[in-house]
Amino acid sequence: MFQINGRSLVEGEACAKVLHADIGLSFWGGVDPLTGVVIDRRHPLHGVCLSGAIVALPSGRGSCSASGIMLELLRAGIAPAALVFCEEEQILTLAVIASDEIFGKSIPVVQLERDDFMHLGSLDRATIKNGTISGTDVVAPVSEAAPLSHGPDRLPIALTDADRAMLAGAEGPARQAALRIIVRLAEAFGLSQLIDVDRAHLDCCILTGPASVEIAERFRDLGGVFAVPTTLNAISTDLRNWQSFNLDPGVADLSTRQAKAYMDMGASLSFTCAPYLLDNPPVLGQQIAWAESNAVVFANSVLGARTQKYPDYLDLCIALTGRAPLAGCHLDHGRSATRIIALSGIGTVDDSFYPLLGYLAGQLSPNTIPAITGLEKANPTADDLKGFSAAFATTSAAPMFHMIGVTPEAPTLRDALRENDPGMSMDVTGQDLMQAWQILNLGTSDTIGLVALGNPHFSATELEHLAILVEGREKSPDVAIIVTTSRAVLVQIEESDALKRLSAFGVRFITDTCWCMLGEPITPPKRGGVITNSAKYAHYGPNLAAGSFHYHSLQGCVEAACSGRVPQDMPSWLSRVAHAPSATKAED
Repeated sequence: MFQINGRSLVEGEACAKVLHADIGLSFWGGVDPLTGVVIDRRHPLHGVCLSGAIVALPSGRGSCSASGIMLELLRAGIAPAALVFCEEEQILTLAVIASDEIFGKSIPVVQLERDDFMHLGSLDRATIKNGTISGTDVVAPVSEAAPLSHGPDRLPIALTDADRAMLAGAEGPARQAALRIIVRLAEAFGLSQLIDVDRAHLDCCILTGPASVEIAERFRDLGGVFAVPTTLNAISTDLRNWQSFNLDPGVADLSTRQAKAYMDMGASLSFTCAPYLLDNPPVLGQQIAWAESNAVVFANSVLGARTQKYPDYLDLCIALTGRAPLAGCHLDHGRSATRIIALSGIGTVDDSFYPLLGYLAGQLSPNTIPAITGLEKANPTADDLKGFSAAFATTSAAPMFHMIGVTPEAPTLRDALRENDPGMSMDVTGQDLMQAWQILNLGTSDTIGLVALGNPHFSATELEHLAILVEGREKSPDVAIIVTTSRAVLVQIEESDALKRLSAFGVRFITDTCWCMLGEPITPPKRGGVITNSAKYAHYGPNLAAGSFHYHSLQGCVEAACSGRVPQDMPSWLSRVAHAPSATKAED
């Protein structure tokens, strides 16, 4: 028999088959909320139904909306029987805690040491009871129980008088329930203190199913009012123009109800996955509570604000109370790099480089904060770092990165590492970048029916750049070119010549929502495939829309819009570094 005592994050019992993988999985864009089947084509569990199984993953990864998908599975009764991790995993754990509090439905969640976790791969079935996992080892049976592993003791939360009053219901049932969820999550991870935050950005306004609407309206109807200024992420439809795009009226109705509930509680009408583009972005050292994976990574890394990668619905609870667990990136030591990713010899690049590098960096640092060296003289733009952040957040569970000589807390490698031994330094070669390019270009159709831009939402400078690229060009009548952006950004360029040139070329705009929430009739297009300059969307798109997806530079996307075909040539910088005789080494 095989037996281990792990750290019980959520108590409970289960006896079921074991599904084990050594790669993290984002439930958003990776698991079908209607069936529980893994739809991430790049994951080893692709096509497998997770319902009723003990699912063992190193961690989650990618989107903060994964908690919303998990809540839908729990509410519908098709969730896994239990979850087992070896890394700290708050997104899916929070979903289970919230489901227990709101719907009365729960499953056990256990965290193991890595060696013990890897041993689970040899089990066909297992039993879990309050953190103890036992089963028959089908590879190498042992006669005695394996050594026990223990997580840190749970500490009592140091609550203020105001916290205790809130938990007693003094500020109403909505804040009472919200703080109870926060405290349960803090206790599960051995945290003992809460802090005040100055603002929140909610990702839970994305429509994942009936549970996401029910939760919003329930907290609103309980009298919920946000305690701090709160913005809303992109939602699941364009509230003003859904009819012109023939979007699903049922989705539009549910999204409207959901958005209204949050605005009734005091959220601003922002509807953007790039809140850092709004007026008055957070500043260096400011304590905030943001969800939406790319926004979290950009806020921490590029702005130097301080937030955890908050799961959907924990963001809601923090916005209602103004209180968050003191941990991770809220603390100095939680922002230190523990891995070095070194590249050099890249030379002149175009806008396709930074999302591609971010995607690769996330793969190389799936759970830890990396320090990227070799770009000290590259001078990436804010848009470059936006693309990098989104792609990094797609493949990594880490809430931030440091780019030496670029991001504000990393003027030097020593500053990024603080007192840490980096433990691992990894060189990035041209062949590594080429491999990432090939992963994002698995589409089989060489014709293009849709150019999908704006994941995350396009900035005003990106729109101006696009206007320059389409100047004097003629779009193929068989290709749609659509940009998702925020209402605020469209207002910024409303009177500009750029908007007129884009409209003349045939660019259409969708606001309020984003590509990861759009499906038929926009994607997949009626003919041809999809091309995008977003590594994030090139990754998630095939799982969400089942089309033929391609990744390229913005220039390449414009070429495809005009020709109706995938550009034959990769960007010149990639061809150059991929065929370099040796590993890419730094150029001055």
